[in-house]
Amino acid sequence: MKVKALLLGAIASTALAPAAFAERGSDGNVSIIYWQAPSILNPFLSGGTKDVESSSLVIEPLARYDQDGNMVPYLAAEIPTVENGGVSEDLTSITWKIAPGITWSDGTPFTSADVKFTADYCMHPEGGCAQVTKFEGVTSVEALDDLTVKVTFDKPTPFPYGPFVGGESPIIQAAQFAECMGAKAPECTTENFGPIGTGPFVVTEFKPNDVITMKANDNYRDPNKPAFATLTFKGGGDATAAGRAVMETGEFDYAWNLQLAPEVIAQMEAGGKGVPVAGFGPLVERIMLNQTNPSPDLAEGERSTATHPHPFLQDPAVYKAMSLAIDRPLLVEIGYGKAGQVTCNWVPAPAAVNSTTFTCDQQDIEGAKKLLDDAGIVDTNGDGVREKDGVPLKIVYQTSTNAVRQDFQALIKEWWSQIGIETELRNINASVFFGGDPGSPDTFQKFYADVEMYANTFNGTDPQSYLGNGLCDKAPKPESQWQGENISRFCNEEFDQLHAQLAETADADARAEIARRLNDIMVENGGMIPLVHRGRISAHSTTLGGVVLNVWDSELWNAADWFRKTGS
Repeated sequence: MKVKALLLGAIASTALAPAAFAERGSDGNVSIIYWQAPSILNPFLSGGTKDVESSSLVIEPLARYDQDGNMVPYLAAEIPTVENGGVSEDLTSITWKIAPGITWSDGTPFTSADVKFTADYCMHPEGGCAQVTKFEGVTSVEALDDLTVKVTFDKPTPFPYGPFVGGESPIIQAAQFAECMGAKAPECTTENFGPIGTGPFVVTEFKPNDVITMKANDNYRDPNKPAFATLTFKGGGDATAAGRAVMETGEFDYAWNLQLAPEVIAQMEAGGKGVPVAGFGPLVERIMLNQTNPSPDLAEGERSTATHPHPFLQDPAVYKAMSLAIDRPLLVEIGYGKAGQVTCNWVPAPAAVNSTTFTCDQQDIEGAKKLLDDAGIVDTNGDGVREKDGVPLKIVYQTSTNAVRQDFQALIKEWWSQIGIETELRNINASVFFGGDPGSPDTFQKFYADVEMYANTFNGTDPQSYLGNGLCDKAPKPESQWQGENISRFCNEEFDQLHAQLAETADADARAEIARRLNDIMVENGGMIPLVHRGRISAHSTTLGGVVLNVWDSELWNAADWFRKTGS
């Protein structure tokens, strides 16, 4: 039976709709502000969002993800699939056809040689490519002819869209970067600060950690785009200043990643100069439940390891009661407003993998109490704290220092107290909490607490690698210097077997079904308590048209379609 397309989301095969303008450079200047300033315009030498997204105005991949998570061709003529012959039947190779007639901004032809060079550049053994995981399993990249490039993998790869897809894996010009291979890569300042590209804009001046000026690419493949003749990309400041610069003063046209309280966003929007836009990818604020015992009474090297299971957090009555006691709609309201949605899922997006098994939009304190009562987990000594097998339900709840998170902690502590769980709150400086220092007791990986709260997400639309974070062998432990993505120390044989099945499955519907089941196993068995499906909020001027916020790729993915609105 022929294998179906290899995407969880639908693959779009047509170009984006044209924007409402008709002449390149007719709309003057557009100004963008990112409160984290770009330091380089080469995403292969930086994984920072600010650098990836500013670069995306200049250099492009073969394909991107659109605002709905669909894969769309950019430099490619179409998305390769098994059906159209672009992906081999045995899933060991993918062959891309490049759209004819594309040129670099210097007027030279864009060919498969540039694609092959980009792979060689990133996979060079003496280099330090920030995006090398995109090329995991690649054994060769061959330029079959000027417009055809073949990527071969070391084993069947049902999702072969890592290389050359998305803003993190664009194509760089072989001629420009020829002398920048391996250890020489970071020394190529001219190339890294001013790459020749195929995108809508060309760098005219780059001041690292400050400002980038660009102009329209005269050789861009659409003769009517971009509408703006020049572009100013300002970096630095903070989210508050960036939001005000668009929505209150009108000094800028676009502001990125406004991590601000809902009421602050609302006040800015009242300024009338701009509007916020929110988009939802798979980012989830969640409470991780430690499956192991973090007690300081245990010896160092044994705390929070599989040697000692948690005394009560693996009990379904306990973790389900903890979840029932939480008022998620209130958390959304006070913490994120437009940028939040209630979720019961670890992976709420793309839509194909969003499970409908659970409901959690209603707080149920009495239901939570009944669960515990029925399980015999009761308060035997009248101190207000229930016990399981003689162990009081007393927990340490930690997170990073952040005003929204501290508000969440205070509310959840109160709700848990109502059902007989005593909670001690800790907040830790984010640079320490997320720092990964194996010598620190305060990292989220070491997890020297009973529960901890943070948000996490993944790039693109295929969750296979992300779901792999629940595998037994991915738990942090002393032998791995406390590195590993399975923060809860979750271990479930069915989960591991099902994930192995996902890695071998190509059918899109079947992959989505397996992903939903993996999500359900994690939540049903107490690996975590999902809270809020978080969106990203940015803002644009009321006079800037064509903006479509994208949480699956660069926010600036369709800057070629932006234009200046006129009239009322």
